Amino acid sequence: MPDAPADFRVVCRRLEQAYGRRQWHRWGSAVSILVETVLSQNTSDRNSSAAFRKLWRTFRSWKRVADAATAEVERCIRVAGLSRIKAPRIQRILRAIRQHHGSLSLEFLGRMPPDEALEYLLKFDGVGHKTASCVLLFAFGKAVFPVDTHIHRIALRAGWIPARTTADRAHQLMQAVVPPDIAYSLHVLLIAHGRQTCLARRPLCDKCVLQDLCRTGRSAVT
Repeated sequence: MPDAPADFRVVCRRLEQAYGRRQWHRWGSAVSILVETVLSQNTSDRNSSAAFRKLWRTFRSWKRVADAATAEVERCIRVAGLSRIKAPRIQRILRAIRQHHGSLSLEFLGRMPPDEALEYLLKFDGVGHKTASCVLLFAFGKAVFPVDTHIHRIALRAGWIPARTTADRAHQLMQAVVPPDIAYSLHVLLIAHGRQTCLARRPLCDKCVLQDLCRTGRSAVT
């Protein structure tokens, strides 16, 4: 069973003290964020970023990516892994956007309520809650809360979600309890925490600012 509901404002304040405040800024166009997040699936941030940079340097427009030979796209993104799956997936998404709206733009999502925008993005093959939420959070600042690998791990260890909760289910549970006005800052701060302190192997519980709020942290020092 999960622990009592966390006070995520307290969590956010402590993480800000440890890693600095995080103000929302636009990370790029919605289409660019969508492509980069698809590339990030099942790989490291370093590899997905390298694949994204090479893809953009090679083609310089999403129209050219959509119309390119799939083998060319695959070569560009090989470093991200699963390139034979991701290359056609990205091209299908880009072509569908263009077919539905006449251009390769998702800016209309900014004018939609978050639940409707999520529903639109989730229709694409290979786009789950994390990918769709990243687009809405980083492109438009919408009050959604993506759950990536780091946040999933922290939430399980802290007892914020039940043991063995899947990533998709974790997204739904966390979305329901994270205050909308801190969704962005808490998301990026928890990722920083997962990279620097709550490591996948050998978490640094003795240095964790959330130790007393975390089931695993409290157990580590008893």
